[in-house]
Amino acid sequence: MPGNPLLKQLGSIAAATCIDQAWDIATAHFAALGFSRANYGFTRFRHLRTIGYPDDALFLSTCDSAYAQRYFDIGAWARSPMFRWAEQNTGLSTWKWVHDAYSAGKLPADQMETVRANLAAGIRAGISVSFPDASVRAKGALGLIADPGLSVGDVEAIFAERQDEIAAVANMMHLRIVQLPQLSRARALSPRQREALEWVADGKTTQDVALLMGVSAAMVEKHLRLARDALAVETTAHAVAKGALLNMIFQHAPEHMAQAAR
Repeated sequence: MPGNPLLKQLGSIAAATCIDQAWDIATAHFAALGFSRANYGFTRFRHLRTIGYPDDALFLSTCDSAYAQRYFDIGAWARSPMFRWAEQNTGLSTWKWVHDAYSAGKLPADQMETVRANLAAGIRAGISVSFPDASVRAKGALGLIADPGLSVGDVEAIFAERQDEIAAVANMMHLRIVQLPQLSRARALSPRQREALEWVADGKTTQDVALLMGVSAAMVEKHLRLARDALAVETTAHAVAKGALLNMIFQHAPEHMAQAAR
C-alpha cells in the first residue's frame, strides 16, 4: 500500500537539519497548491507593538528581491492589514476580508496604501497563517500569495478544500524552524565561541572554562567578547540567554553553518 504523500512531507519537514531545508520543503508544497510566493516572519523578542530589534527576527521569502526589499527592508509588512490580523489572531484566514474592506474603503489610510502597492505588484489574493505564541515575547506568521491568474474566489475554493493540509504543513514547518539554530553569516558564533558560552551556561568560571577548553583565561575572555559582539549584547549573561533563545548553543549546528562562522 503506497504511503500518504502528505505524511511523508510532514516527516521530511520534521527531519530537516536546517531552517532553509524546512522552508524549501514546505514552500514547494505550497507552490504545488498555487502559492509559489510566500513570506514568513518569526521573532522571540516581541515587545508591546514592536517585533524588537529587526536583526533578531527571522524573515524568509520566496518572492523576488525587489519585493522582498520593499516588504522587509523598507517595512511594508508593518503597514499590511494581513500583518495586523496576524498580530491579533491565531489560525488561518484568506484575504477575502482585505479585498472587501479595501473595496469598501474601510481600511486605515496606511493599510489602503499597502494594498494598492500590492495590487500594482500583482498581489490580489492569498492566505495568512498566524501561529500560536510560544511565549509572551514570541510571534510567527506566514503569508501565502496566490499565483497570478488566481482570483479571490479561486483562493476561497482552494482554502475550502485544502485548509487542513495547509495548516498541517505550515505548523510543522514553523515548529521545526523554531527548534533549529537561527544563524546568519553576520551573527553566527564560531565553534569556540559557542563552546565558551555553553560552559558559562553550565556555571563554569573563566578559569574553569580555560582548563576545559585547553586555552588561557585571556583567550576565553576573547571568545566571550566576540560572542557578545556577534549577538549584539553587552554582558555574557545576556549572550547566554540570547544564544539559547536563538538555538545557537547546545545544538548540533549543520556543517555549512559552522563553516560560515569560522
